[in-house]
Amino acid sequence: MNALEALLPIALGVALAAAVGLRVFLPLCALSLAGWMGWVELSEGFAWLGNWQALVMLSVAAVVEIAAYYLPGIDNALDAIATPVAIGAGTLATAAVITDLPPLVKWTTAVIAGGGMAGLTQGVTSLLRLKSTATTGGLANPILATGELGGAALLSAAALAAPLLALGLVMASIWSATRWLRRRLRRPVDHEPIPPRPLQ
Repeated sequence: MNALEALLPIALGVALAAAVGLRVFLPLCALSLAGWMGWVELSEGFAWLGNWQALVMLSVAAVVEIAAYYLPGIDNALDAIATPVAIGAGTLATAAVITDLPPLVKWTTAVIAGGGMAGLTQGVTSLLRLKSTATTGGLANPILATGELGGAALLSAAALAAPLLALGLVMASIWSATRWLRRRLRRPVDHEPIPPRPLQ
């Protein structure tokens, strides 16, 4: 196996993990569909993910999750519990597609790269939602939810079609979002007025 062949499954898994940070179940549903259709080889122990039963359950969970993010108040509550769930799901998605690495290397990569990427993406979107809630009273949250849904769907499709391109897109998007957040969260420093000098 050459370096590129070894890198492709990792790129696929990490890109899917990033999509998991946007919506937990939609990327897993896409992976399940790809496994069921034979488009993606699932690693040993993850054949169940390509069964129709898993596909149906993940599809239902994806629809419920998508709908819940459009309910005022529920979206912020979901963010509070989504980070640990996203980290676990991102680890699972990455491990499921890494087929030719030793178990120790596979799971280390899945936890650090997959789980870490899912947690990072989820953290950025949570901060964006908090900022949206604080500045618009939650009125812009449905727009943000639609953007997250579209991003999860497009990123999942891109990961399955062109993993390296999808991974590059993920890195560029996170870099851009982080810079935007840093500018938004930076507060101007209040300077005390300098008293006038007394007249001589």
